[in-house]
Amino acid sequence: MSEQRLRIGFLSALDPKDKRAWSGTYYYTSQALQQHCGEVIYINPKEAQPTETKAFYKKLRVFVKKQFAFSPLFSLGRKYFVYNYRIFTAKRFAKSANIQLRELPLDVIVAAASTSEVAFVETDIPIVLVEDATFAVLHDYYPQYSKLPKSIVREMNKLSNTAIHKASLLIYSSTWAAESAIEDYGAKREQVHVVPMGANIDAAPAKERLLSKKDTDTCRLLFIGFDWQRKGGDIAFETLLKLEERGIPTELVVCGCVPPASCRHPHMKIIPFLDKNDPAQNAEFEQLYLSSHFLLLPTRNECFGIVFCEANAFGLPVIATATGGTSETVKDGENGFLLPLEARGDAYATIIAELFRDEQRYHALVQSSRAAYENRLNWDAWGHSVATYIMALMKVPSGRGI
Repeated sequence: MSEQRLRIGFLSALDPKDKRAWSGTYYYTSQALQQHCGEVIYINPKEAQPTETKAFYKKLRVFVKKQFAFSPLFSLGRKYFVYNYRIFTAKRFAKSANIQLRELPLDVIVAAASTSEVAFVETDIPIVLVEDATFAVLHDYYPQYSKLPKSIVREMNKLSNTAIHKASLLIYSSTWAAESAIEDYGAKREQVHVVPMGANIDAAPAKERLLSKKDTDTCRLLFIGFDWQRKGGDIAFETLLKLEERGIPTELVVCGCVPPASCRHPHMKIIPFLDKNDPAQNAEFEQLYLSSHFLLLPTRNECFGIVFCEANAFGLPVIATATGGTSETVKDGENGFLLPLEARGDAYATIIAELFRDEQRYHALVQSSRAAYENRLNWDAWGHSVATYIMALMKVPSGRGI
């Protein structure tokens, strides 16, 4: 191999240059690889499909809509398994990727959240699979992966198994997911590594701006999520009520969804959507972090929690649920607290009230939350760690490509 930087084929299911794709995770992953590992060349199986293949998918979408328009499986099929997690579509993705790979002199392929896209790729180039979950941990955990037909479960497991064993290196964002790759799919432990993801922001605010958070007697809670039910919105609403019962003036800002009509309160503000690609809306989004005291997210299902990293970048402690991969992101007493899945609003109100009333303890938590972002929950830290593993895989002397 030459002494030039590694040439990295970045294979992703969606456009990595679009900050809306996977909430910006594709974009920031590719940027971290570009900065710390080598030259990134984008490979998108969907975008590069031949005209006849694109026509096929258009017809497939129409067919699925007609077949499942009145079935609860319609949204599942359209979004989750009819396209991405069926073997025949995975092979079509691979056919498109193979054409691109034959024309590109690459040293390594990084497949980001693209298990099915990479499963049938034909190449001798080493593959690094970057994921926040395996199908085994998603199955019957997330609503959209529950009550699936057995045939679909078999196909999804086959695709996952094929991709995992095709990869030379597996990077997961949590121990929860990494252990599944080993225990459920037989991945070699020495090939599996846990590297927490980072905050999907371009820059964190200066630390000085974080120290004025407690300059008010009103406790400001921030809830972010597009799915009110899955993110535990009803529990967040209960928390607002319980804090006010305790005599603590409280405000709850809901960003990203519209709660049901039964969840309304004079001290509740609803922001249905903010586009982080728009500078003005992104500035408003950042101001929400800066002006809040806690990120409150009693989520029912979570693979990692990029939003937790973002909150910590703004010195915002996280109060969330111990479920899925959240314990990789939030460490009790360091950057927030995790409560049991069965905890309701009263339990969340208790911990928030204790922290809010203890100014010294709260300020210490603000500072340690920011430190968690600076030390481990940012894309630079991710890039450094992944670069080390990739260089070891490629048997490249330490320092090359960094």
